[in-house]
Amino acid sequence: MPDTTTQSVLFPDLFAKPIQVLFNESQLSSDGGGLLLMAVDEQLGLTEALAACLRDDRQPGKVKHSVEEAMRQRVFGIALGYPDANDATALANDPIHKLMLGRDPIRGERLASQPTISRMENGVGRAELLEMGKALVSTVLGRHKRRLGRKAPKIILDFDPTDDRTHGQQEFTFYHGHYDTYCYLPLIGTIQFNKEKKQHLLCSVLRPGNACAHEGFVAITRRIIEQVRAVFPKSRIIVRLDGGFGAPKVLDFLEDSNVDFVVGLGNTKPLKRKARKEMAEARRRYRATGATEQVYGETLHKTKTSWRHKRRVIFKAEVVVHPDREPKDNMRFVVTNLKMTPKNVYKFYCQRGDAENRIKELKNGLAMDRTSCSRFLANQFRVLLTAAAYVLMQEVQMKARHTDCAKAQVSTIRDRLLKLAVRVEVSVRRVVIHMASQFPGLPAWQRVALASGGHVP
Repeated sequence: MPDTTTQSVLFPDLFAKPIQVLFNESQLSSDGGGLLLMAVDEQLGLTEALAACLRDDRQPGKVKHSVEEAMRQRVFGIALGYPDANDATALANDPIHKLMLGRDPIRGERLASQPTISRMENGVGRAELLEMGKALVSTVLGRHKRRLGRKAPKIILDFDPTDDRTHGQQEFTFYHGHYDTYCYLPLIGTIQFNKEKKQHLLCSVLRPGNACAHEGFVAITRRIIEQVRAVFPKSRIIVRLDGGFGAPKVLDFLEDSNVDFVVGLGNTKPLKRKARKEMAEARRRYRATGATEQVYGETLHKTKTSWRHKRRVIFKAEVVVHPDREPKDNMRFVVTNLKMTPKNVYKFYCQRGDAENRIKELKNGLAMDRTSCSRFLANQFRVLLTAAAYVLMQEVQMKARHTDCAKAQVSTIRDRLLKLAVRVEVSVRRVVIHMASQFPGLPAWQRVALASGGHVP
């Protein structure tokens, strides 16, 4: 039986009358908007696809919480702002959380507790994680196939590493000099269609803290390109990477995969020598104007031993001017097979910076870096669950078009559309969710509900 002991907090001096707070309403929830997550997940089939990748060796007669239920509970919880399983026990009787898993919100059985969730996280193997990663990619691609049909002439894939700081005895955590901390180095991949500005999360792979930027990139990207081509066989694929991926084996792989690419390069002495005239021209223009000046150029370049042939290298020679500072030379190089002018190639390369905002949302909005399990594979499982929660949040954002949440970040969507106080009533014929008659996110909430198969009066 739930603990129904009434607790109170008294504020005798705030108003003319004492204020008493009672914690005695079992039919209330602060996550009323979570029904939107359930609706979009039902349309996508995401948690069902992920749960199908897991093996359940438990004795059927002793199972109270199926793998699919535990998966949904965990993914929905992350999206609602509960990044660890520590809150599972406190939310086990929440009526909205039970309703999202298909249980009676009042009389239904309690949801899985923290130990049950933790056992699921620590019981996942390497092969299951690989299948989950494929299922996540397939779900995202399938969603956009239904949205775009055959209208996807250009697809852009961006990949970027980030630091995931660790605090404890996690497996494969190492000190990384660039980030000056012990960490993991997850690799995040996004996909962008045609001329759309929005990137959609495609993969999230945890890697040891001593991995180089391109560690595992070839294997991961090979699978993704195969999946993309299976869904969009006639699309032109462009891979866009920063300077950490400029290794010879990466460039060879991209060429062998018959994709277009633009990849950052380091400022080596041979490349700097080839850009001397353009750098001198940028300095001359600066002396004439006193402002920041850029000059773009290109060259055919081949290293002595590591590159198998000459490749087109684009460079930007720039003099950067900041107030109260000395002017500074700034040279940037990218290698590409794109057939555009040097300036346009470099501008296209710089657009990859927006993909880093997806990483910020994953870390700041959904706490992807809450990888506090001891086992590395358990932490990879957590990263995948966070990626799944982000896919659901991006779907909510897409369905909120033409509202003030159409371009909102994860935290704003959660505050406006999901973290809503509601009262739940259950009768013989229906479940009634009582929301506030007015709240700032009401128009967006109704639009998302309608787009997710609901019927709003």
